[in-house]
Amino acid sequence: MDDQRGRVDDQRQAVDDQRGAFVYVTIRDSPSGQPSPGSPVPGSPVLRRVATTVFLLGVVSMLTDVSSEMVNAVLPLYLTAEVGMGLVAYGFVDGLYQGVSALLRIAGGYAGDRHDRPKWVAVTGYGISAASRLAMLPAHGLASITGVITADRLGKGLRTAPRDALIADVTEPGMLGRAFGVHRTLDTLGAAIGPLVAFAVLEAVPDGYSSIWVVSFAVAVVGVAVLVLAVPDRRTGGGAARPAARELLRVMVSARLRGPLIACALLGFFTVGDGFLYLSLQRRDGFAALWFPLLYVGTNISYLCLAVPLGRLADRIGRTPVFLGGHLLLFAVYLVAALPSAGTAWTVVTLLLLGVFYAATDGVLSALVSRLIPAGTRGSGLASAQTVQVLARFGSSVAFGVLWTLAGPRDALLIAATLLAAAIPVAWWLLRDTGDAEPAGTGAAADTQEAVA
Repeated sequence: MDDQRGRVDDQRQAVDDQRGAFVYVTIRDSPSGQPSPGSPVPGSPVLRRVATTVFLLGVVSMLTDVSSEMVNAVLPLYLTAEVGMGLVAYGFVDGLYQGVSALLRIAGGYAGDRHDRPKWVAVTGYGISAASRLAMLPAHGLASITGVITADRLGKGLRTAPRDALIADVTEPGMLGRAFGVHRTLDTLGAAIGPLVAFAVLEAVPDGYSSIWVVSFAVAVVGVAVLVLAVPDRRTGGGAARPAARELLRVMVSARLRGPLIACALLGFFTVGDGFLYLSLQRRDGFAALWFPLLYVGTNISYLCLAVPLGRLADRIGRTPVFLGGHLLLFAVYLVAALPSAGTAWTVVTLLLLGVFYAATDGVLSALVSRLIPAGTRGSGLASAQTVQVLARFGSSVAFGVLWTLAGPRDALLIAATLLAAAIPVAWWLLRDTGDAEPAGTGAAADTQEAVA
């Protein structure tokens, strides 16, 4: 018995040493109401902690989003007003921005799982996106701009699944919603700052799009430096044998993931791109070009404030209800944005509801899916869900651009709202048994290791 206790203590110390310091975010009892192994006596308060790795990855994402949202906040107006693209062409470019990352998401997840070095796969992706910022300087035609956006989104596709696998690896199963919420909060803080920086640049330098590209590049380089120098180079496979491609394919088409993947595709196809929503608001309410970047700020502030609370709520009541509730709010966004005339108050309501939608779905989807996948193939499983979602959104952007051209923005939004309302009950049926399932391949030993860490 003493030997067994000694081994448990050694295991606990090893995991603590590996995970390092933690960021404490709140004090509360275990979400299940029962103490986990190694926890204090029943009923006593427990510090619920988020690993420092989660915080550092959040800082990297924050800096990267300052960079990317500087570009994204002005891109719809830049392409339609400055470059002179039509709405169908913009729909194609927006679809690329939404969906081209799917080409490398599974490759990124597989590379992180196969080589058990997800950090360096993520570094490569962040580096590609940073370099694309400077490439915007000479890009002026449809072909060149499409190439730059493709490179940026390929970098995003490569980095996302390995990064999320790192977050899941250092987080207790019962805190996945909160951990992803903390990460998305920092990420969205950058997304809120980016449009403000772009607004300030345009205020100081009218039509200063080139200045935006340069400042965006500099911020992205700082983010890559934090990732390289500060984030631990963790092995996420837990010492298991490296999975073969055939095994990863089996995970991605397994019965455990089939329902979530179909639900992601269905809901993603009826998710209208933010750029189209902002363009519809800009045309309806007559915003000047100078104010356009601030539309992104309203959404991002709402997302920033609610990412952690909704992540905690998902941990407590289940990820599926929160995820689908977010899509109900997106339905409301379409209806409000389709109003024939509205003042500033309704525009603010639209932006805030859109932010709540992202807070209820983005990190919550990763938390939901990560519970269904063994640790050694987690990156590939997350990548498969993300790939399906972004491919569906690519199709959505192209289709909505055509629909806008044929029917106008108001009717196009009403049609999208009707289709989304029909899709939500189907998605609920597909997700009804998966919201709080235990991850495949876990057992008492794995649960003990997670609990004592």
